[in-house]
Amino acid sequence: MAINEKRVALYIRNFEKALDGYAKNEPLARYLTRFFKENKQMGSSDRRMTSRFIYNFFRLGNALKHLSNTDKLVYAEFLCESESALVSLYLPDIAQHISKSVPEKISLLESTIGFNLEDVFPFVDHLSEGIDTEQFIRSHFTQPDLFIRIKRGDEDFVATALEQKEVNYTAISRNTFALSNGFRMQDFPSLKGKYEVQDLSSQHTINFMDANAGESWWDACAASGGKALMFLDKYPNTNLLVSDIRLSILRNLNERFEHANVKAPKRQKIMDLTTDTQSILGDEKFDGIILDVPCSGSGTWGRTPEMIQHFSKEKLDEFTTLQKSIASNVIKHLKKSAPLVYMTCSVYAEENENMVRYLGDQFGLQIEKMELIKGYHNRADSMFAARLINPV
Repeated sequence: MAINEKRVALYIRNFEKALDGYAKNEPLARYLTRFFKENKQMGSSDRRMTSRFIYNFFRLGNALKHLSNTDKLVYAEFLCESESALVSLYLPDIAQHISKSVPEKISLLESTIGFNLEDVFPFVDHLSEGIDTEQFIRSHFTQPDLFIRIKRGDEDFVATALEQKEVNYTAISRNTFALSNGFRMQDFPSLKGKYEVQDLSSQHTINFMDANAGESWWDACAASGGKALMFLDKYPNTNLLVSDIRLSILRNLNERFEHANVKAPKRQKIMDLTTDTQSILGDEKFDGIILDVPCSGSGTWGRTPEMIQHFSKEKLDEFTTLQKSIASNVIKHLKKSAPLVYMTCSVYAEENENMVRYLGDQFGLQIEKMELIKGYHNRADSMFAARLINPV
């Protein structure tokens, strides 16, 4: 197939312009939305290729820092794509290998240009125990899938709607489907309220939240509300308090509950969990607490690869300090023999197993079970979850 060199050159200029304007202090997806609005002359193919180039560029992380941005992009395209006019034009000697597997392509670059896989991801010596470093880093060269969690009772309806439109999907379980990244579920208005977009690993955390009817639970860091929705879908007869530090989050949460046709929790509170929570909750204690703490998000960087280059050890230290502060204020509201479900979307030991050990040493919590959820085996995010019991 003939290569349109002028078109490739235009794509490179668009990529360079977008990269130069990115301040790195906001999500890349949000920046690109604004960038495209400001550059209305760009057609759909221009926008698509600019997005592809800049995301692939960031997937290379901290590797090949000595190269120019354009040269890094070419190697990123080689690793992330199965065909690329850019690679054919700039690296004709290796372009014939672009359809090979990612491990094969990595081996080729290791032998030809001295590529070092561990340069891609920051602080690999801090990864949680049990992570296969090579497999984990390699997974960042492939876009994660889109996962949906189907509400109980709507499984057949959703499956039929997708099959009627000949949509390719994989049924991970009766309630969990995987679709290609970028698939537009919003194009199926008849399915509104019958599913939630939620990563596979995030869905797995429900296995740590065993609850009984009538119990009082607290989702302490509710954020987008995905865990609360999942919890109430499985345990609708519990009393759930949701809290977050931001009013806007709780407002968005109510909208999401309404969209999902789920009755919003009656109790919602704005709370700064780094301060004394007893001023708001008094001596109230709960039958279970879900603590999905703010974290590095390092297990999700396959979806937000810009973070790979921008993360620092100082930020990791800030998160662990924050997590200890939040946990210390939350734990005092746990009933005797009640579980604390501690979760992160991190792959760093400091935020995961080391934090669980700290909670055990500092507060006497006993580990019932904990798991590093290795999403990189399933084109999903990686997470960590632990169920800790309060013995006093």
